[in-house]
Amino acid sequence: MPRGPADPWARKRRAAPARSRDPVPTSARRALRWKGARRVVVLTGAGLSAGSGIPDFRSPGGRWERYQPVPLPEFLASEAARERYWRYKGETWQVIRAARPNAAHDALTALARSGRVHLLVTQNVDGLHERSGFPLERLVNIHGTDFEVECMACHRRAPRALAQDAWENGTAVPHCVCGGAWKPATISFGQQLVPADLERALQDAGSCDLFVALGTSLVVGPVNQMFPIARAAGARTAIATASETPYDGVADVRLIASLEEVLPAVRDLIL
Repeated sequence: MPRGPADPWARKRRAAPARSRDPVPTSARRALRWKGARRVVVLTGAGLSAGSGIPDFRSPGGRWERYQPVPLPEFLASEAARERYWRYKGETWQVIRAARPNAAHDALTALARSGRVHLLVTQNVDGLHERSGFPLERLVNIHGTDFEVECMACHRRAPRALAQDAWENGTAVPHCVCGGAWKPATISFGQQLVPADLERALQDAGSCDLFVALGTSLVVGPVNQMFPIARAAGARTAIATASETPYDGVADVRLIASLEEVLPAVRDLIL
């Protein structure tokens, strides 16, 4: 009987990769070279938080099949749109609030505290990196955070609980004291990223010597441009995610395995 590959690392996605007892096999250790890298930049996505019980809301059967995203212009123009937005956000917040960092978050925090992560850019809005103790000066929440709300009139920010409590007590659209509508401080469709955050992410991708994408399909722009920018600048590149990405064929390392196994193993190898 033909034997399948024992190493889950590969340049191209395999339909059913074999699972090694060691989540970071010898060939992957040589390829990744995290230990020898001087400036490591990491991009994380929804796959990192799946182990914490936060589903990918875009997946089949996810909440986006019941609640269509509300672009920012619609939110600003229509009270009905604001009510739809808060029904979706109010429900997803209950899942996010109950979640806890998993072993992958903890491993990244340990690596960052030891100076082994120069910058981590996350597409997630769940606050799990912060709750794991990740150094805030090395973290960019490129799509914002669900743990704060922003007034769309005066742009004051406040803890999420201030508006969430009002919503849970029957207020369809919570409002700031100025009269403006509160909106969770996440980036909506039609809303510009924070320019300084995007600039920092792309600049640091261009100056790193190892770029690692974890739990992200690398299809959401413009932050997905971190990968080609890093590669063009000569950095080694690694992708670890369950889904296919546009860059699978050019990544130096491609891994399909549990991030909750892989990242603690990488941490133990390096620290």
